[in-house]
Amino acid sequence: MIHQQAASTVNGDTRTKPILLIADPDEGVVEDVATALEREGVSVTGVPDGAQGLIQAGALQPDVVLVSATLPVIGAVDFVRAVRLSRTVPVLLGVGEGHAEQAVQALAAGAVACVARPYRVPELLPFIHAASPDGHKVLVVGGVELDAQAYQVRVEGRIVHLPLREFELLQYLMSNANRTVTREQIMRHVWHSGSSTSTNTIAVHVKRLRARLGDDEDMLIQTVRGVGYRLVTPGTSGPV
Repeated sequence: MIHQQAASTVNGDTRTKPILLIADPDEGVVEDVATALEREGVSVTGVPDGAQGLIQAGALQPDVVLVSATLPVIGAVDFVRAVRLSRTVPVLLGVGEGHAEQAVQALAAGAVACVARPYRVPELLPFIHAASPDGHKVLVVGGVELDAQAYQVRVEGRIVHLPLREFELLQYLMSNANRTVTREQIMRHVWHSGSSTSTNTIAVHVKRLRARLGDDEDMLIQTVRGVGYRLVTPGTSGPV
């Protein structure tokens, strides 16, 4: 085992921290992300191969599993498939250049998303917080249902696959349903940045999100001119 922080008790006592299991052969990569996540209150255990990863997935009952596309002994795709057969824990795939085929296969096997490797803490934290014992909730607005733990969106019962940024944007808008959120708030809560994110970038993501949700007439996600956006419950009037 490469790295293990003091983990919260799994059986008996209530967890005080979310638990992340990382299966990655690069000790340096694991150490770097574990140190950064420790400052965010996350307990991290790292293992160097898929065989040890499966053992620890059963022993630790982690809230999230992060597996490298370069995983040895038991490869990433087989690892994802094995975990998903016995557990509902979200599995993320860490990918770099040249890993497109593994990404497609891992997502088909049950991985919830792909994240860039070397890992970036702001990209990992939304998954960890959503899957932690206090973070699991299902948001429903009209015919749209968002399961934060499963990273799944349904529209009128139909599963809609969203890229990570659009998923986070939808989650933020649904969490503030029937309230106007400013572009600055969206920048801060979705992009985790300030004015460095352009309003055009937000507009492009809103446009793509509307298209994926079938919101052709902008009735679900409304533009509040000069301010931001407002996701409304069907039948609720709002500014356009």
